[in-house]
Amino acid sequence: MAAPIEIDVWQGDIAELEVDAFVISANESLFMTAGPAASVRRHGGEEIERAAVDQGPVAIGSVVVTHAGTLAAAFVLHAVAVGHDRVADPARLTAAVDAALALSEPLQLRRIAVALLGVEFGAFAPDEAARLLVGALRSATAPLEWIAIATSNLAETEAVRAALAVPRPAAR
Repeated sequence: MAAPIEIDVWQGDIAELEVDAFVISANESLFMTAGPAASVRRHGGEEIERAAVDQGPVAIGSVVVTHAGTLAAAFVLHAVAVGHDRVADPARLTAAVDAALALSEPLQLRRIAVALLGVEFGAFAPDEAARLLVGALRSATAPLEWIAIATSNLAETEAVRAALAVPRPAAR
């Protein structure tokens, strides 16, 4: 059995991290207008957004992969966890996380930064988004070594820390 993936919380600008890929929130049209997505576009270049939008629109729960422009990472994974309807659906968020993690093997990812998905427009409260994200990450079988959950403010950081403090369920 593989070792559990190391998961840490990092408060700050996700675009500053040196990882193999960024997992950021997106909606069906894939424009990078808010939160960590806007930061990745601003620091990595407009061509990231153009490459994403050219692949859309896409379904909620899916992921689009683009290059990372001038950022240290190779890829940006645009995870559609919440749609234009801004419905806080745990199944959609989990599906988007699972779809992103499924790409770790074919893209040969070992270290990724994941934004706290679903909080940009208030669809999910930080504590619920953190609980769902941490649960999905902990159940992953992806060949990842390290995941940084990137948060934008203290409330998000505390929510992720609380979710990480909950013991993992016992293996059966």
